Amino acid sequence: MISKRSRRAIGVAAAVATAFSLGACGSGGDAAADGRVHVTFWQQKFEDYQQEWFKENVEAFNASQDEVTVDLQVVPADTWEQKLQAAQAAGKQPDIATTSYGNIKSGVAEGKFAPLDEFLPAEAFSDLKENVAPFVTVDDQHYAYPMLVEPSTVLYYRSDLVQKAGLDPDSPPESWDELLEWSKALTKDDVKGMTVASTAADLSWSSWGLQLNACGHLPVADDWSAARATEPCFAELADFYKELYQEDLMPQQPKVGYADGQPYGEGEVAMMQGGSWVVGQLKNDFPDVVDKTMVAPFPSADGDVTSTTSTLGGWTLTLDSKSEAPEEAAQFIEYLLAGDPEIMAGFFKETGYSKYTVRGSVDEILADDPEASADPFMAVISEQVVPYGQAEPAYPYDIALAMGTALESAMKGTTDVDGSLQTADDAINDIIEKQKLSGNATS
Repeated sequence: MISKRSRRAIGVAAAVATAFSLGACGSGGDAAADGRVHVTFWQQKFEDYQQEWFKENVEAFNASQDEVTVDLQVVPADTWEQKLQAAQAAGKQPDIATTSYGNIKSGVAEGKFAPLDEFLPAEAFSDLKENVAPFVTVDDQHYAYPMLVEPSTVLYYRSDLVQKAGLDPDSPPESWDELLEWSKALTKDDVKGMTVASTAADLSWSSWGLQLNACGHLPVADDWSAARATEPCFAELADFYKELYQEDLMPQQPKVGYADGQPYGEGEVAMMQGGSWVVGQLKNDFPDVVDKTMVAPFPSADGDVTSTTSTLGGWTLTLDSKSEAPEEAAQFIEYLLAGDPEIMAGFFKETGYSKYTVRGSVDEILADDPEASADPFMAVISEQVVPYGQAEPAYPYDIALAMGTALESAMKGTTDVDGSLQTADDAINDIIEKQKLSGNATS
């Protein structure tokens, strides 16, 4: 799947493709009139500051080379799939592309990507964080190089409102029961205690970490042979959402979706379940709230703060399996993502420390950076959330939506918990049969 979290988090629907130093759109390899090998790099459009960062670093790489030029093309997210598929059909796919974690293993199964191991030094891969390396690994080979991770689930809370409610902001809730208690204590007048996803579309992906926390697995067998949505642990998760909603501890009709921190920034809620990207939104749009905000790992079912409550989405660079210039393309991937850690440290500074590193060496750079170490959110998220995050599932989004629909139905009382989960179970089994998924798991 192209992850829903990745689509929504970056918020990148843009109108028109922009090209920087744009050359031919096909795979590179042949020397152009300038005598240099041209490598094409398609980058899905992200925030403006990211576009500038990519542009600057492509130009820096090109200036450092005598024989290679990277031609960068920026493609809007809403046309990405169509444009990429058309290029692949015409044999003009880019040598390098930004690829989400959720698309790596299915792409490998389809023969789209070349392994990077023969082109990058071994230390480039040993530098990767232990829980992130498997996201890009198939049969002991690395088919992408990670750029960043974004945890889908972090607990944000207003320290001033917490204190007024007689709670200790330095001891945030660690279990679902404690979170419910805090939510009740913080619900006052026009301010709700908590906000979480409340629509099927948002619950479909934002609940992955909590599904893993509740059950240790997702609502489908590891080999995608059968649904598992009716297991009692999923009922416990549905009950958690149901109590938050039906006890009126959260907005009943939120103005925006889960990915948007606006209700928290505007003071409508005292606590928020949100992705790490909300850090950047608060800093940019609600700076007055930043000093009053604290973050913590999202509470777990049993209070274990080291258990998974978040999935990790994010982006990588992949090398096309049909590239005619694989060495030159891999040279750029190494330069940008796997080489001098100062390059990526600069990127995370540009993000306002709202995205998180995948390399130990970059962590070391940031630890020595006074600005990074002083950031009120970075240490907590990078040290207490990222290490325990798991990959987003690679199964078809239809399965995720079936579970999200069940959680919304149970939350809002449209159907009882058991009935909602049974409907999801039936839907997932139907998806497995119709899409012939059994035994074809790519994760």
